[in-house]
Amino acid sequence: MISRPTLVRVERGAPSVSLGIYANVLFALGMIDRLADIADVSHDNLGLELESERLPERIRSP
Repeated sequence: MISRPTLVRVERGAPSVSLGIYANVLFALGMIDRLADIADVSHDNLGLELESERLPERIRSP
């Protein structure tokens, strides 16, 4: 359902590939249950680390 150049972009991890394409690839590989893992923020270590850096170091009670 996708072109060969698009599949190559998926294999290379190109950010321009849509989530729907990844869903098609996961379905074809029999791994569609892993689709939820893509959007799970608990698997995004870099994002979690960046967010923790933005937290205030000390919180004062009013």
